[in-house]
Order: sequence, then structure tokens, then C-alpha cells
Amino acid sequence: MAGNPATIAFSLACSPNSPIIGWKGVIRTMKPDSYLTIAPYGETEIIIQKSRFICRAKHVATEAEAVQFVQEISKKHWDATHNCYAYHITETTQKSSDDGEPAGTAGRPILEVIHAKQCLYTAVVVTRYFGGIKLGAGGLVRAYSQGAAAAIEAAGLVKRMMHQQVVITFDYSFMGKMEHELHRTGYLLETPSFADKVSWAVWTPLGEEQKLIEQVTNWTHGQAVLSLGEAEYKDVPL
Repeated sequence: MAGNPATIAFSLACSPNSPIIGWKGVIRTMKPDSYLTIAPYGETEIIIQKSRFICRAKHVATEAEAVQFVQEISKKHWDATHNCYAYHITETTQKSSDDGEPAGTAGRPILEVIHAKQCLYTAVVVTRYFGGIKLGAGGLVRAYSQGAAAAIEAAGLVKRMMHQQVVITFDYSFMGKMEHELHRTGYLLETPSFADKVSWAVWTPLGEEQKLIEQVTNWTHGQAVLSLGEAEYKDVPL
């Protein structure tokens, strides 16, 4: 099949008697259907033995974005003693750097914290301004581990799940029933639009579309029309 192997778009036409029209979805082969990561960005600061540690964590979509994040922080804090970092994109794409600290005392501890949190697509930079007191190898490991954990906590953990958009179009007579039932389901709901009929976009976890279709068919006695749109990741609070 021609096209980008990482993202293959497809379109399926449903039968005329089906309540579903215009299926348009996306198969993504490079990422899992769900994974743990962090919210877009977090930043905090800690002081350990007079050394100042500025701790930052960012959600990144690619290794190139992680590298850019590290470069931006290093440029901003060009006068820092160290800008140590680690990022974990996928199980096979990760990197860490001690940036001048003794080998294994900074970058690796940061990466191990990311692993412990089971975060993918995550980059952490811990910037240190030396305060005059040497911490020793063990102290450095503890300091950078603490800094990484603080950065991730500042950002917050989320579960990112692939969702399928389903647009439901129905008569106004079903609005009360639909509003009552949809708010009970836990689906992610957009704001409905109102024209000749009501259109309501709903996001359901990928693979659970049939369940929603059956529910809507039951609620509206088969009189609603469902259009399946794009598939994309949505953040689900833990």
C-alpha cells in the first residue's frame, strides 16, 4: 500500500441502511492506543545544599522536539553550572546526559525517574547553579532524582488514549433524552450545534464505537444519523 507507513488514512462506505455514514479514521502504527505521559509542561525549583535546581518537564511528540527543548533550556541558562537531561520517547528512543556532572550521577537518575513513572513522550531538564557545597556522587543522584520527580509532579500525569470522533445528528425531540444519557456515559463531549437538527460530536475510546452506536440507536429508536470522523489522542485524567 502506498503512503506514509506511520499514518495510513482510510475511508469506508457503509450500506445505505446503516445509521453510520462517512467513516473516516486513521490507523497509527507508530504509537500505542494508550500510554502514560505528562501534561504539556511543568516547572518548579528546589534548593539543595545551597545549589539551585530548576526542574522542567515537557510532553514531546518526537525526539527532534525533545532535542529542541533541551537546546532551548541550555541556551536560556547558558551560565548554569550544568543542564542535565533525559528524554523517553518510545521503548527504543531515549537518551540522557550528565552535562559535566560525574558520569551516571545526573542524566541516568533523571531517566530512571521517567521510567519509574512509566512516562512516554516525556523530556526532563534539570538545571543546576552550583551553591558552593559539593554533594558527592550519592548526593548528586538523589538531587537529580528529586529534581526530575518534582518536574513531573509539576506537569502532572495523564493517560493519553486514542479516541474516535462520532458526530450524532438527531431531531430536537430527542435532545432531553440524549443530553441525559450522554452525560451519564463518561464519553468526551463537545458543545452541540443547533440548526435544522442537533449535531453533537462525541469522542469514544478507539474500538468502542459500536457500543456508542448501539446506545444511540436505542435512545433514538434508530432515528439518529452517526458520522465517524477523525481519530486522535485525548488526555484522560488519572
